[in-house]
Amino acid sequence: MSELKNDRFLRALMGQPVDVTPVWMMRQAGRYLPEYRATRAQAGDFLSLCKNKELACEVTLQPLERYPLDAAILFSDILTIPDAMGLGLYFETGEGPRFRKIVRTEQDVDALPVVNTLKDLPYVTNAVSEIRRELNGRVPLIGFSGSPWTLATYMVEGGSSKDFRHIKGMLYSQPEVLHQLLEKLALSVIDYLNEQIKAGAQAVQIFDSWGGSLSDAAYIEFSLKYMEKIVNGLIREYDGRKVPVILFTKGGGLWLPQMAAVGADALGLDWTMNIGGARAQVGNQVALQGNLDPCVLYGNAAQIEAEVARILESYGMGSGHVFNLGHGIHQYVDPEAPKILVEAVHRLSEKYHS
Repeated sequence: MSELKNDRFLRALMGQPVDVTPVWMMRQAGRYLPEYRATRAQAGDFLSLCKNKELACEVTLQPLERYPLDAAILFSDILTIPDAMGLGLYFETGEGPRFRKIVRTEQDVDALPVVNTLKDLPYVTNAVSEIRRELNGRVPLIGFSGSPWTLATYMVEGGSSKDFRHIKGMLYSQPEVLHQLLEKLALSVIDYLNEQIKAGAQAVQIFDSWGGSLSDAAYIEFSLKYMEKIVNGLIREYDGRKVPVILFTKGGGLWLPQMAAVGADALGLDWTMNIGGARAQVGNQVALQGNLDPCVLYGNAAQIEAEVARILESYGMGSGHVFNLGHGIHQYVDPEAPKILVEAVHRLSEKYHS
């Protein structure tokens, strides 16, 4: 594998000195880019795009052609694991992901296999290898997975949910069945992320999109416990280099000390957190990633720069900060806005690293 020409993202995750604060954006390859929409149309639909390694590679690299980002992230979907378990993932226009089979009973959970990535999801590892080769050391490649709680939520609800009626019903009426499901998902995610690492991912992120919907006690028992199991099961050094792990719970600001204790290298923050306050709580244990409100990108150049400056100042001097959005970029953002963001992060952060 070729040497990395720009490793500031990996260095920041490990708290090592950097010249400027690195930046990437969640969902940076996506519908806000006209070139992405053209490639997706060529693929036919979203899942076909994910399953074609050449096209998945093409869309992964598209944002890097426009913006001087410090990392690429595998183009895939968090619901590949439930799909590989036989639930029949499909996408309803305007409705988001749906499953043909829904998991609601102990029998449903018993019938689910633990995913063997190389056998069940070869298109993902093939895409990772292809992207890593095409990047040719330009920037690091991030692999990812959904958290067990988030995957279980989609599987039990059958898609997105506003009230989490079925998954929380299971949590409070059949907790042992939910634990069985989460255990299978944790084992599947460990295998999935380790195979991404072997295929070329140089850092991995666990997306816990729905963890913030839980009560304090339930988050620890049904979400964080299983992310800790995953962190403990991951390959942490590969190809002579440490492989950093990022945990991101949307709405997880209540649990930063508990999250920092599970052994990941970095925590992702959504935009509801003050990053300086987060650093004061856990900054000596983990790096922090975040946390611009994605809607700031609807603002003008001066407003985007002002928000970037505010977050950089709040974090303060030194390494350990990866600049990012507090959630994925919105599809209606003007493609010129991220250019202003990335340039501002690099220019305005230099003084914090002198």
